[in-house]
Amino acid sequence: MIGSTQALKPTGSRCKVFSHRISKLKERLTEAGIDIALISDDDSVYYYSGYYDYLHMDFGRPTLLIVAANGESVLITPAMEKDLAESSAVVDRIELWNDGMGNEWREALPGLLGTTARVGIEPALTPPLVRAYVDSLVNPERYCDVTPIISEMRMIKSEEELQIARHAGQVGIAMMEAGRGAMGEGVPEYEVALAATTAGTHKAAELLKMHYHDSRMSPSIHFMQIMASGDEITMTHHRASTKPLVHGEPVFLCFCGMTNFHRFKLGFDRTFWLGEIADRSQEAAYQTAVNSQAAALSALRPGARAEDVHSAYAEVIQSAGYEYPFRCGRATGFSFLERPQLVFGDQTVLQPGMVFAVDGSVTVPGKFRAQVGDSFIITEDGYEQITSHPKALAQVIV
Repeated sequence: MIGSTQALKPTGSRCKVFSHRISKLKERLTEAGIDIALISDDDSVYYYSGYYDYLHMDFGRPTLLIVAANGESVLITPAMEKDLAESSAVVDRIELWNDGMGNEWREALPGLLGTTARVGIEPALTPPLVRAYVDSLVNPERYCDVTPIISEMRMIKSEEELQIARHAGQVGIAMMEAGRGAMGEGVPEYEVALAATTAGTHKAAELLKMHYHDSRMSPSIHFMQIMASGDEITMTHHRASTKPLVHGEPVFLCFCGMTNFHRFKLGFDRTFWLGEIADRSQEAAYQTAVNSQAAALSALRPGARAEDVHSAYAEVIQSAGYEYPFRCGRATGFSFLERPQLVFGDQTVLQPGMVFAVDGSVTVPGKFRAQVGDSFIITEDGYEQITSHPKALAQVIV
């Protein structure tokens, strides 16, 4: 361990947001009888502390946030991130460590976790490297799952988060318009992806300059484009390739993951055709996809259960003779997948402030797949749509 340093907490509204979240977490831990939360998920570390880096576990370097219900908040992060951590992390103390020195990131944990405290972890999100060491310190009876507390806190977005979500929608719209505009016969898929990525980055930079003070937050769109065309359109998460677009064939653009502004993720999808619809049998499947999303939206409101939205969507698809679909949608936020999911069996009651990606989709196995998707904020009396692009059949022929 390199050493301990008092965090130079940022000031202003940003500091208040993260300080409030940690205070609320401490209250929830106390109510649940949990003494310490050990948080290892990148997105939750950011949610509570305001600190983020990009490559730590990819290079075997853990960053951990330790929050004591009746004590301090401590960030454990590599020494190479010292300047970034000290200027952005809203915590009480930062423990820095370096490769090969002492017990590295492990060194502070025995003192922080103690020998009798009840320790809450995120079992499904804790890296095996971290879990193996913590298991050597914490007896099974001292463990508890802090995931429900964290996911419930993150489920209802604050006004600050909702504003970021709306701006993420603007980024997505810019990307969809640019991607569509780049389509043409013979144009390789990757050129469409480049156009979308460039437009999204420019829009994100514009919004960051106008509305945010965090000059280190990158506007760059860095998630690889999900895109498929022609007979590969049934490959749901196919990435943009060198394949040229062909007149009459369908083209699928998915910005799930790419619509990522200020770390907030949205879902946004459209299916297009180039010039005309060469295979007219695809029209019925596409229209069913559009109709299934409309059915889902008719059920999307506060007080509804998550599975009810999925049921409305699935009923349209199956009644039209197509196979049972995958989930209708998912909650999003600083993570790609949050609670609840719009799927059979999830009985979570929808509440104002939740954000969802809501899809309509139809698959004809081995032949064709159509999908449309948008993102929405649940409001007091319904929903607010934050992504938009035409989806009537005549409007998606490029």
